[in-house]
Formats: sequence, C-alpha cells, structure tokens
Amino acid sequence: MYGADLPYTVYDQKHWWSDDWDPLQYGQTYDFERPFFEQFRILMRRVPLVALANVNAVNSEWCNPAADNKNTYLSFGATKNENVNYSNRIASCRDSFDLYLGDKNELCSDSLFLKGCSRVHFSMYARNCLDSLFLFDCNNCTNCISCVGLRSKQFHIFNEPYTKEEYVKKIEEFKLGSRSALQNLQDKFFALVGKYPHRYAHMINAVRSTGDNLENVKNAIACFDIISGMENSKYCVWGGYGWKDSYDGLGCNGELMYELIDGGSVGRVCSNAYFSIAVTDIIDVQYSYSARGSNNLFGCIGLRSKSYCILNKQYTKEEYEKLVPRIIEHMNSMPYVDSKGRIYKYGEFFPPELSPFSYNETIAQEYFPLSKEEA
Repeated sequence: MYGADLPYTVYDQKHWWSDDWDPLQYGQTYDFERPFFEQFRILMRRVPLVALANVNAVNSEWCNPAADNKNTYLSFGATKNENVNYSNRIASCRDSFDLYLGDKNELCSDSLFLKGCSRVHFSMYARNCLDSLFLFDCNNCTNCISCVGLRSKQFHIFNEPYTKEEYVKKIEEFKLGSRSALQNLQDKFFALVGKYPHRYAHMINAVRSTGDNLENVKNAIACFDIISGMENSKYCVWGGYGWKDSYDGLGCNGELMYELIDGGSVGRVCSNAYFSIAVTDIIDVQYSYSARGSNNLFGCIGLRSKSYCILNKQYTKEEYEKLVPRIIEHMNSMPYVDSKGRIYKYGEFFPPELSPFSYNETIAQEYFPLSKEEA
C-alpha cells in the first residue's frame, strides 16, 4: 500500500511477521531538543513497514486492512470472511462479492448494508432475507423482487403479492438473464424507492443514540455504520462488536479508546489506546502505529509482543513511567508546527503531513471530496 517512490522500507507480510528482524533495533533515545512528531517521522522512515495490514490470512493476501479471512480477494475492512471478493467493511460473510457493510451474509452480491441474508442481490438495507433481488429496507422477506419497506413477506414483486405459481411465471417473463432486462428492472426499482417514505436514520435497538446505520448501541452519539454492539461512545464510525467508552475512533472490540484509526478487530481486544493507528491486542498505547499484542508503548512503530517502549527503545517499567510524563510535558512546551503553521501538542492526532499517503490514495476523497487543484 506504500508507493515505491516513498522514503520507507517495506517488507512483505511473511518477512515482516517473521523473527528475522527486530523492530527494537531501530529504537531512538528521546531528544528533548526536538518536537515529538519530528522524531516520530524519523522513526517511521527507519522502521520497516508491513506491505499490508492483514492478519491471519489464508489465501487472502490482497486484503487490507483485514483479519482472519480465507480465500478472500481485494476486500477491505474485512474480518472472518470466506470466499468473498471485491467487498468493503464486511464481517463473517461467505461466498459473496461486491458487498459494502455486510455482516453474516452468504451467496450475496452487489449490495449494501445487508445482515443475515442469503442469495440476495442488488439490494440495500436488507436483513434476514432470502432468494430476493432489488430490496430496499426489507426484513425477513423471501422470494421478493423490487420491493421497498416490506416485513416478513413472500412472493412479492414491486410490493404486490403473488401466489408462488404467479411469481415463478413472472420471473420467467422478466428474462433476468438479459442485461438490458435487468437494467430495466433496476430502473423501475429505483423509481419505486423514490416514491416511498424513508426513515430519517437506520437504527435497530439504539438507546439514546444518534447517527445512522446503528445496531445494538447505547449512548452512541454521532456514530455511523456500527454493525453490532457499542456503548457510551461519541464520533465513532464502523465496527462495534463491544466497542465502548470511546471517543473519535474507528474500529471494533475496544474500550477506552480516543483518536484512534483501525483499532482492534473481532476477537482481538484493545484497551486504553490513544492517538494511534492499526493497533490490535494492545493495552495502554499512545501515538503508535502498527502495533500487535503489546502494552505500554509511546511513539512506537511495528512492535509485536513488547512492553514499556518509547520510540522503539526498550525501557524498564520504572524508567517508562518516569519518562512518559516528561515527554507529554515536552510535547506541550515544544509543540510541532506544520508547514501551514498549525500547532500540534499532546492530545492532538498525528499531523496530516506525516501521513505516508497522498489524498487521492486514501478514502478521504469519499468523505471530503476535493478537486485536484484543491487537494
């Protein structure tokens, strides 16, 4: 995921995860004469980075970030899937392709926001549906085509009921093997979607919560795309699965998280992680990148199963606990100032200019569209 022209050393996954190298060999002594973020940038250009953030992949090398996938290809934000291709933000799906934000689906394709569906295609916001095409906001439906807002229905077309025999005959008339016929059906479906009232937000079992696409959440404020399970959190997106007591983050299965990107995964817990990226199975970590199975890290990159490290240098517990407060004080007294004059003290996320990626190489363009000139 790193451009060949960038000043970083990048290892393939097999070598990066091996014992053939030690990230501690790149450790730096903290310099109180330079801003913290400047020192972190130097460390980032020295420590080898992993080509993809992909954990426990079985024939699923081209996924990122991902964990515990098998026979999965070009899928992103993917966890515990099998035989899934070209999908984004999916968990526990099988034998599917072209899904966005899906959970526990099988044999589905070309759909968004599905949960517990089987053999459902070209649909949005469908739950526990079976053998259907072109659904929008439908639950517990079977053998339905081009339907909107249905609950526990069977053999419906354009929201009209049919007998089983009439339904089968109508499908034959549609000639769905034809691309033009399928396109015609899709156009009529979208027209139908536009005619029906829409909920202001998609929420299921959301207690005292605001946002959209929320399920099984409590006290979740301004949160979005939470597949299942979040509590006492604010400004968080995507994931859930036990995420709680957190603020301004993206990930799942974590608690007491703040200013975090890609924290935790299903079955891998994170706790007390702040201002960090791509950290899993960690406790008490700050300003770190790509850490696994570690605790008590500050400003570290690529560490695995380590404790009490600062800028990838090993310390004793006593040394670490004395040095971290001094570094925090130093970050406030000598803040980092970026090229636009913006000031970054302790408590701020990494300055964007430290990112190894350009705007058009990231999904930032999905949330903040800019022209080439503006970027």
